[in-house]
Amino acid sequence: MTASTFAVRREDRLARFMRIRRQTLALCAGLSAEDLMVQSMPDASPGKWHMAHPTWFFELFVLGHDPAYRPPNPEWHYQFNSYYQSVGPMHARPQRGLLSRPSLEEVRDYRARVDEAVGELIERGIDDELAARIELGLQHEQQHQELLLTDLKHAFWSQPLHPVYREAVAAVAASPSVPMRFLPGREGAVEIGHRGREHFAYDNETPRHRTWLSPHALANRLITNSEYLAFVRDGGYRDPGLWLSDGWATVQHEQWQRPLYWQEDLATEFTLSGLRELDPQAPVCHISYFEADAFARWAGARLPTEAEWEDAAASLRAIGNFQESQQFHPRAATGGEGLQQMYGDVWEWTASPYVSYPGFKPLPGALGEYNGKFMNGQWVLRGGSCATPQDHIRASYRNFFPPHARWQFAGIRLGQDR
Repeated sequence: MTASTFAVRREDRLARFMRIRRQTLALCAGLSAEDLMVQSMPDASPGKWHMAHPTWFFELFVLGHDPAYRPPNPEWHYQFNSYYQSVGPMHARPQRGLLSRPSLEEVRDYRARVDEAVGELIERGIDDELAARIELGLQHEQQHQELLLTDLKHAFWSQPLHPVYREAVAAVAASPSVPMRFLPGREGAVEIGHRGREHFAYDNETPRHRTWLSPHALANRLITNSEYLAFVRDGGYRDPGLWLSDGWATVQHEQWQRPLYWQEDLATEFTLSGLRELDPQAPVCHISYFEADAFARWAGARLPTEAEWEDAAASLRAIGNFQESQQFHPRAATGGEGLQQMYGDVWEWTASPYVSYPGFKPLPGALGEYNGKFMNGQWVLRGGSCATPQDHIRASYRNFFPPHARWQFAGIRLGQDR
């Protein structure tokens, strides 16, 4: 978060707060208490925890800003803290699926009480610092909306019944093939990073700074299922020469042979609308950095750097296949001039490690733990996905995951030197 506070009217801020908070509940509609308690792997969290943790965030960092505030359930602080060491200990992440108490109904009531208290605070009037904390909390909530979907997908895939989360909005029609072309990017000195105080940004998007782009080009679209299938059938998962050392060790240890949710027949995949036929022209997704890098080598190309990606995306509108489409799955490119699918569909792995920008300064206090302390052993992804809220993304947004992570909607755009 920057110091931006936005020129937002009080009633507009309240409406935005309630809209985003209600969207989390809407994503949970139709799910049982059992569905929302499952934790299928250590990297994932139960849906109930995704409902409670952002609420805890508002309670601690917004309502707790008032020294007179007393949380009604202080014993929950330990259970719903995530990684804020400076505010106290927390329940171990891999064991969040053991938290049968508080119940789902108690968590829903917890959300309602905190929403009412924050709403009253906004109506009374707040200063710029509190407005910035509320906006950070809302952006944080939207991150957990996406995580709720990706974690639930892994949980449902892990079950033999392969439950359906939401029926597909419409039948998926056969997609036309869009020829891949490499479009040259700008060269020389460019500026990347958040532009200023008028819009929200996380601290890791700052400061805006100058960097150098060598001659390069970006693919006009994302890599498709059919293109990745050719890599699989050509023995890509059996050729150590294509893989980084740690990547090859991971392939051997985990016995990877295909993307995470592809079935053994290489013709169907698991989605949030259940098992369905693989669309050859849709973007491949649920790919790790290791797999994206290996595919790029196999294709005689490379992954873009985050600076190349951001400079190309900065002039484009952030429109695409986002959470609002209710598809919860990437769609094929539709054709046209210029770069396509830069926003939405799948997060795009870049060749850039997640490190600080020159002159980076984390937020003061406990909020400084939000991003900066994870700048180690992770890689940057850009552009958002079909599970990302549309108003959550921007050209400067830096997502990051370890190189073995596959359960996010992550895919591949190729780059090349010129």
